[in-house]
Amino acid sequence: MLPFDVHEIRKDFPILLESVHGKPLIYFDNGASSQKPTRVIDRITHYYEHEHSNVHRGVHYLSFTATQAYEAARQAVARFIGSSTPQEIVFTKGTTDGINTVAYSFGETLKAGDEILITGMEHHSNIVPWQLLCERRGLILKVLPVLENGTLDLAKLDHLLSERTAIVSLVHVSNTLGTVNPVKEIIEKAHAVGAKVLLDAAQSIQHLPINVQALDCDFLVFSGHKVFAPTGIGVLYAKHALLESMPPYQGGGDMIERVTFEKTTYAPVPLKFEAGTPNISGAIALGEAFAFLESIDLPGAYEHEATLGKYLRLRMKEIPGVRFIGDAPETCSTLSFLVGNLHPSDLGTLLDQQGIAVRTGHHCTQPLMTQFQIPGTVRASLAFYNTLKEIDNFIHALERAIKLLA
Repeated sequence: MLPFDVHEIRKDFPILLESVHGKPLIYFDNGASSQKPTRVIDRITHYYEHEHSNVHRGVHYLSFTATQAYEAARQAVARFIGSSTPQEIVFTKGTTDGINTVAYSFGETLKAGDEILITGMEHHSNIVPWQLLCERRGLILKVLPVLENGTLDLAKLDHLLSERTAIVSLVHVSNTLGTVNPVKEIIEKAHAVGAKVLLDAAQSIQHLPINVQALDCDFLVFSGHKVFAPTGIGVLYAKHALLESMPPYQGGGDMIERVTFEKTTYAPVPLKFEAGTPNISGAIALGEAFAFLESIDLPGAYEHEATLGKYLRLRMKEIPGVRFIGDAPETCSTLSFLVGNLHPSDLGTLLDQQGIAVRTGHHCTQPLMTQFQIPGTVRASLAFYNTLKEIDNFIHALERAIKLLA
């Protein structure tokens, strides 16, 4: 394996050669969705040209081939996140679908008065499903506050946790603040009172090494499109015993063992949670994305990205009037900011005209925006295929945009 070389890696991502408004594309919106390497794109094409059939149901060659590739992808995911068995990997539509699955299925095992603890920096997809569950089952939702620097107020954690806490559901890395939460410590404290823990890894799976056994989380969810795979595919990891104990989220084909009009018995996990025809090509392409990651110098890639994140924050501090929204001691390569009284959408539009893709708005974290008393931010989020030169060009474009708006 060759040492990480960003210029070589960039050759694997064809979209990085695109131009936008006559300018070379600088893609700083990786928190929303990452770009795809050629081998992932080609794997989707190969599947539809040579392997397409439904999985698990046919005895013919194409069905057997598609099933093998689909289940090999499950094995690739399990290996990448350190799961003890592929049976703990459920394919979903994405992070949102995974959280809803847990909120419904695990939620059915809870009783009125049980408590759910989330944090003040959660994405809407880790708030609304729990609110729906509370309304449905008579549960209580509690929130661990966020401090001004964008870290969790861990001093309040022990007070919020109790024997009534059924599950703690929190983001591993904030999609808005870039904060890396001390999840190992939180998991240990939650388990001490008998609570389960769900980790939203949508913003960490592509930036940090993850081992679910070392973390000892009970559930972990992420989206494929954040980790160089297609949209519409994701993963729910859950400890095997929990999957066995939870009722299915949906009913239909492939999740059954035997159906009669009197009673239905369910397929073994994880198929119990994969009703209907799955996103076969998406799952196979997700497996290919992890194969791609395993083929490169991943520690070198993580180190390069960490360098980018530090350099971006350093350069941003040179610009008068810049305000970071959250400035935690440990962050991933995501930075939310405002400049004076300039509206983030205006800045985003002028950056786009210069070929630079950033995200503006509330980033599906409206309660967090309310806490900081702002309508939204500009968010620059990096990946390991970004470069120092792109950051320099971004700073120049941002200064130009500020001058125009002022």
